[in-house]
Amino acid sequence: MGFKGFFEGGIASIVAGCSTHPLDLIKVRMQLQGEAPAPAFQTLRPALAFHTTAAHVHPHISLPPPPPRVGPVAVGLRIIQQDGVAALFSGVSATVLRQTLYSTTRMGLYDILKQKWTDPNSNNMPLMRKITAGLIAGGIGAAVGNPADVAMVRMQADGRLPLAQRRNYKSVVDAISQMAKSEGVASLWRGSSLTVNRAMLVTASQLASYDQFKEIILEKHLMQDGLGTHVTASFAAGFVAAVASNPVDVIKTRVMNMKVEAGMVPPYSGAMDCAMKTIKAEGPMSLYKGFIPTISRQGPFTVVLFVTLEQPWSSIVINGMFS
Repeated sequence: MGFKGFFEGGIASIVAGCSTHPLDLIKVRMQLQGEAPAPAFQTLRPALAFHTTAAHVHPHISLPPPPPRVGPVAVGLRIIQQDGVAALFSGVSATVLRQTLYSTTRMGLYDILKQKWTDPNSNNMPLMRKITAGLIAGGIGAAVGNPADVAMVRMQADGRLPLAQRRNYKSVVDAISQMAKSEGVASLWRGSSLTVNRAMLVTASQLASYDQFKEIILEKHLMQDGLGTHVTASFAAGFVAAVASNPVDVIKTRVMNMKVEAGMVPPYSGAMDCAMKTIKAEGPMSLYKGFIPTISRQGPFTVVLFVTLEQPWSSIVINGMFS
């Protein structure tokens, strides 16, 4: 396959990423719900937990009730009402760059490993090898694409901030250059361990389970190898990927989105600190915030990805380009 495998996977991923970008944006906004907006607000909570001290020092101060958590439809409608329909595509340039770097790499590497590790006699690859190939391909792809991932999260989350606190990145290039200038080049790999872990989980669960579901459908003669099989196997793979990756995705979103200012203590010291603070403040199920938009996005993304990749017309076009 060589370079053609990378090209096919990259084009299919860009089509899928752009098609499902609004759902990804809604997912990010929901994952940030309940997060304290500023360090000053956070410092009030422990003090006010002690009723006698708090009442003595600040007898008339009471914390405002947390904003009600809303569902994906309400989040989407609020974005449209506040900033217009175009706001649903905030950060789409970062999505294109992310898919170009991350998904092109992971899809191409997975295809190479699949070709090498497939049994020539049965033309099948054992499940554990599929998972291993996904872990390797996903980890390398995430390390390559992390700067675009950070930029995408920030651009998607910007609209939830007050006007005075918005970063107002013009494009993914502007976002990356501003981060490098103001926070250092290392900021482009902030949360990279989470990105790599998430990508390994997503790629292993998504690609391996797609191949596995497809093999089962064909071996059991439930369907013929065609569009119906591709849609069924890919949607099932999307569900598996969403369940496996959502907790890591919530922590990744919060770490990447946090604002670090000179002389100020950052909201989170790392991934584990973020996870513990999130669970303590919002409960264990907070790690599955945004799951509905995640599966709503992951399902269609995986369907568009594999249907685009599997259809004969895509191979004809790409073969023509490389012939």
